[in-house]
Amino acid sequence: MENVKTFKYVDYLWDEEKAASFGDDQVALFLYRSNILGADLRITNYGGGNTSCKTIEKDPLNNEEVEVMWVKGSGGDIGTLTRKGIAGLYTERLRNLKNVYGGLADEDRMVGLFDHCIFDLESKAPSIDTPLHGLLPFKHIDHLHPDALIAVAAAKDSEAITKEIWGDTMGWVPWQRPGFDLGLQLEKCLADNPGIRGIILGSHGLFTWADTSYESYINSLEVIEMASEYIAKKIEEKGEVFGGQKVESLPSDDRKNKAAQMMPLLRGLASSENRMVGHFTDSEVVLEYINSHDLERLAPLGTSCPDHFLRTKIQPLVLTLDKNEDLSDCKAVLEKLNPLFEQYRQEYKDYYETCKHPNSPAMRDPNPVIVFYPGVGMFSFSKDKQTTRVANEFYVNAINVMRGAEAISEYTSLPRQEAFDIEYWLLEEAKLQRMPKEKPLSRKIAIVTGAGGGIGQAIADKMVAEGAVVVFTDLNYEAAESVTAKYSKDQAIAVQCDVTNEQDIADAFKETVLAFGGVDILVHSAGLAISKSLEDTTIKDWDLLENVLVKGQFLIAKNGTEIMKKQNLGGDIVNIASKNGLVAGPNNVAYGTAKAAQQHMTRLLAAELAPDKIRVNVVNPDGVIVGSKIWEGSWAEGRAKANGISVEELPAFYAKRNLLNEIILPEDIANGVFACVAILDKTTGNIINVDGGMANAFPR
Repeated sequence: MENVKTFKYVDYLWDEEKAASFGDDQVALFLYRSNILGADLRITNYGGGNTSCKTIEKDPLNNEEVEVMWVKGSGGDIGTLTRKGIAGLYTERLRNLKNVYGGLADEDRMVGLFDHCIFDLESKAPSIDTPLHGLLPFKHIDHLHPDALIAVAAAKDSEAITKEIWGDTMGWVPWQRPGFDLGLQLEKCLADNPGIRGIILGSHGLFTWADTSYESYINSLEVIEMASEYIAKKIEEKGEVFGGQKVESLPSDDRKNKAAQMMPLLRGLASSENRMVGHFTDSEVVLEYINSHDLERLAPLGTSCPDHFLRTKIQPLVLTLDKNEDLSDCKAVLEKLNPLFEQYRQEYKDYYETCKHPNSPAMRDPNPVIVFYPGVGMFSFSKDKQTTRVANEFYVNAINVMRGAEAISEYTSLPRQEAFDIEYWLLEEAKLQRMPKEKPLSRKIAIVTGAGGGIGQAIADKMVAEGAVVVFTDLNYEAAESVTAKYSKDQAIAVQCDVTNEQDIADAFKETVLAFGGVDILVHSAGLAISKSLEDTTIKDWDLLENVLVKGQFLIAKNGTEIMKKQNLGGDIVNIASKNGLVAGPNNVAYGTAKAAQQHMTRLLAAELAPDKIRVNVVNPDGVIVGSKIWEGSWAEGRAKANGISVEELPAFYAKRNLLNEIILPEDIANGVFACVAILDKTTGNIINVDGGMANAFPR
């Protein structure tokens, strides 16, 4: 390519000015290169691949100059890689491990020996790929998993195709598990083919290099571009991909509606062992594959790249339902879905039993991660939103690999035993065991009304902090959006919702289901307060309070429980009422009545929904002045007037009148909700007062 800055199939992101700002700091340049490579998902997906550089440093033990290799550590992501995520090792020590290496049976022990090569005491734990970088002599090295290159690597005649594309400028080594021996094979390949620009790893990925960060970057892009051009030409010559279209997609809106109907059912089935969070994609790439004639042949083969199937399982589940299937009768749909899931679980069990070793870890969750619904889209399920989204993205990569491999030759996947040996690798199991303990609300999906500020926001924030994925709803979308800005889309989203409007509520739940897969926790916190005497209370006042507080609660419960029942995973509903629902006071007829109605509806729903393991409870705040939007308006003036004090005196007044003499904050209400959904797991129909102790409001 004459102009290296012009690429069609990858993004050229090198900023010369930014790169110049790092001066001769080779580690900073290596991190910069890593980040821009990781920013293009066609080059490598989240967590995939690794990069390195080698520098000369002063050895603190003897003040002599030594070569140090800086490489992405275990479990990191090159797109977000920082200094904290890399390992620094003495290059010579690492290479000297060849003297103690005992062959393939010694691979796991070698990983432990990497720690003896550490130069930088702040290093991240070195990954299994460390020797792949250390045994090559180049200053800057990229190990990537581009779709185009894996397509070449996964093709039936991969070595011949490599030769056809790059001639003698690219090496090739057959598939084997990452480890010290693979590093030796790369070293041998380079020795046998001096002057090559990179090496293709069969069924795995790409190694490229150079002596500067920029040159390594350009080398990587050029190699990927050449493979991409080759594949595009072959697809054009062939005229079709995946054997052509077998199923026609539903229109976009119909696909979304179908997915929203189907998702809770699939989530419930996929959560038979552990509760899962969902993700949905109906991109053109996905539809082209799942609607094709070749889906039936290709899907059971599974993926080729280890990074792909570690996140997507050995193979997907393909639903045999017609795209126009009537999904309104959940029982009838489940009768069709259950056998498909049972078959998948049994096949996974057979895979485990056939391939396991005497020391293999126990069988993991046998449910599918990836589910295809031809004509509709692709669903994925995992422990949290980030993991399930990434699994989804990885399968898109796998589809691209299959398309490319099928266009240029024939797609091949890893043998089942090889796949198993990676999935159940003792080192992989050790990595899983090191994962931090999950938070109390991990794997839960919560929707909070009135979350744009005050008590609702505090509740929603508490849900996120404790591990849930949360939908912040509010009548004011801008308010909801502003309070979710501090979170990623994998943690929380903002949705506009008028709780008095049936369509708004239906749309909010649809958005929740499409974003996360279902719902486990409903918190109705949306509200307002009007303090007036009987003679001053208008029909408008009455209707507004009844609509927001009571009708809103009813509609939220009605829509939410429909989803919960589809999932068959139980659930929690917590309604934010008030002390005023228990205590009769002056100038409060409409508000107090509405709050009492909320409390009694809670009891009614608790009785009705208990067989479905859906618990319904109330948290009663009182005197939440600080941070509460209710007190920003006329309510504060009304309560001050009713109690014969000024607005400025209200906080002290409310604190003094409770038994504990405590100021009640929105965070206190959030803690009450948390207790209901995470601690008091055998409580329903209950009222928890968070009011500092008001004797006249003791439930009785």
